[in-house]
Amino acid sequence: MSKVPTPHIEAKENDFAKTVLMPGDPKRAKWIAENFLHDYKLVNSVRNMLAYTGYTKDNKLVTVMGSGMGQASIRIYSHELFNFYNVEQIIRIGTCGTEDKDLDVKDIVVASLASTNSNMAQCEGIIGNLSLGSDFELTRSAVSEIEKRGINYKVGNVLASDVFYDEDNKIYKSFAKFGILAVEMESYGLYLEASRARKKALTLLTVTDHFTYNKHLTSEERLLGLTKMIEVALSLV
Repeated sequence: MSKVPTPHIEAKENDFAKTVLMPGDPKRAKWIAENFLHDYKLVNSVRNMLAYTGYTKDNKLVTVMGSGMGQASIRIYSHELFNFYNVEQIIRIGTCGTEDKDLDVKDIVVASLASTNSNMAQCEGIIGNLSLGSDFELTRSAVSEIEKRGINYKVGNVLASDVFYDEDNKIYKSFAKFGILAVEMESYGLYLEASRARKKALTLLTVTDHFTYNKHLTSEERLLGLTKMIEVALSLV
């Protein structure tokens, strides 16, 4: 095991909390720290992948850090956090697209399972297809909190795609016919690292693009529309 700092994180050994919330955008991590935490400090700025450790309104220690876009990026950061900084659980708080008619924009998808069109499991020597899922206790707690708050949601399998510009949503549609709820780009990679490290992980997603209803949140709406999901994630610390 290598010592800290790592090639991608400049933080000292005890700079990270046991729970890390990971939005994709590092600027969103900064916004969360400024609006939901107190007594926080910047613990990483390498490559502008900002990370802040501070306290929730209930005085629970938490870190919020960007993951970047895609499975390759989140794997780098989650690997270093799990294996070198003694982080116990990572909760991805991201966005997704869907065609599920029971969901609307700003609803929440709890990714209990993750599928992918990536071959990253095979790169790890897997002979066959590796199924990956979230931590059960985190999932159960998240669902309980979402229901308590009266937020519309669904729990199920999501597609972590390596392709963002999916022409006519062909890749997503090929998965959706098997009940895949939504498409995003990071969950499978996160769950792979958590499984290998024997740590906990969960992905919460806010619907920002609905392909059936042709609804798409603006950049500002994405920022403000994630508040409910962020509050749910913070309650799991």
